[in-house]
Amino acid sequence: MPKITPFLWFNDEAERAAKFYAAVFKGGKIIETARYSEGGPGLAGSVMTVKFKALGQEFVALNGGPVYKITPAVSFVVNCQTQSEVDYYWKKLSAGGKKIQCGWLEDKFGVSWQIVPDALFTLTRGKDVAKTQRVFGAMLKMVKLDIKKLHAAAAGK
Repeated sequence: MPKITPFLWFNDEAERAAKFYAAVFKGGKIIETARYSEGGPGLAGSVMTVKFKALGQEFVALNGGPVYKITPAVSFVVNCQTQSEVDYYWKKLSAGGKKIQCGWLEDKFGVSWQIVPDALFTLTRGKDVAKTQRVFGAMLKMVKLDIKKLHAAAAGK
């Protein structure tokens, strides 16, 4: 079965980033670390790639040097069922990074995340255009998303 594995390019923080993500996400773990060999583009013995798992999804972090930078053009969405999940991932992933808007944040490694409660999608489905507009209007005023406030907006409160 084919699969897609996100491949994250870091200057020299691949191992540190992989360990961080493996610790933040349930079931996270380091799967494999590969090192540069003699004659490779990196310093022999230094970390080249780290394959890790977070919430069942495999990722690979690469120490590729300063040629490319991570940008917010690509982000990862963490779907949360409860406010405590939203709060947990928000706190862990935003530590040392930037809190942006509408559930978006940039972690300390520059990777962009969207911490989104499932309620947002539930409340914006359907034919009630006014309700959808109220929910999106409330979301646009938030930094970290708040499920109670989204429900209140849906109810017109």
